[in-house]
Amino acid sequence: MLVGVDLSFRAGDNGKRQNEDNRRPQGMKGNTSKLNDRQQQMLDHITREGELRVSDLKETYGVTEMTIRRDLERLEDTGAVKRTFGGVIFVGKDIALQERTGLLIEEKARIGRHAASLVQPGESIFIDGGTTTAQIARYLEPNRNVTVVTNALNVVMELSGKGMPVLMTGGMHVEATNSLVGPIAAGMLAGMAFDRVFLGATGVSAEHGFSNSNIYEAEIKRIAISQAKESNVVIDHTKFGASVLISFAPLSGVQRIITDAMPNDELALVCRERDVLLEIAAEK
Repeated sequence: MLVGVDLSFRAGDNGKRQNEDNRRPQGMKGNTSKLNDRQQQMLDHITREGELRVSDLKETYGVTEMTIRRDLERLEDTGAVKRTFGGVIFVGKDIALQERTGLLIEEKARIGRHAASLVQPGESIFIDGGTTTAQIARYLEPNRNVTVVTNALNVVMELSGKGMPVLMTGGMHVEATNSLVGPIAAGMLAGMAFDRVFLGATGVSAEHGFSNSNIYEAEIKRIAISQAKESNVVIDHTKFGASVLISFAPLSGVQRIITDAMPNDELALVCRERDVLLEIAAEK
């Protein structure tokens, strides 16, 4: 196994502040696991719309304005939204890897198994960071003639002991997602060519394409797509219709979406019109 890792670099003061946030205990900023059902629905609603007014939320959820304001205060504590005068806006956030690991476990496993089945002997592939992409590494058959390049520490751990060549980029460590980004990682990928790449995304919509909340990770995804014969995005159904901070590719910029359930008719139609394959991972 070949591993080239540079963890001595940090993304300046912004990276330090992010790392400090990520070290806060559960229940503090960044934790979405303790939202009640209404708050989770409200967060999904705000994520889709980008901006909503308190009066709209009051009417939608049938509760008092005071209850809405308390809910928004709780959502703001997660770092995903920011309250404004009379409303709320979505600002995006990197949800820590450990927080996402326990979500939609079976769905992500199905997606990872399906994606891994596409990989053929002799191919060179790239797998980026995330809980769904890690499932691809988990389901790759051992001792295959496949070279894997990755910028994700959790992907390397999944591939350890499988008897296949693994090359890891160097770069700046993003603690929230355990991935490596920045000019070192970008420069390394720009000099490579891939048969297939497998990427995660925080959201996908017809208007905004595939999006991610971290500008450094979005850059890695763009470069990987540009160096690939075939680009695959692996996402669960909760990402459909969502648009977050940085678009790293238009909908037509990839060849395939692998997911656990069909999107709504409108998004499915746009995928067909733009020649994007929608593949639903079957239950085992």
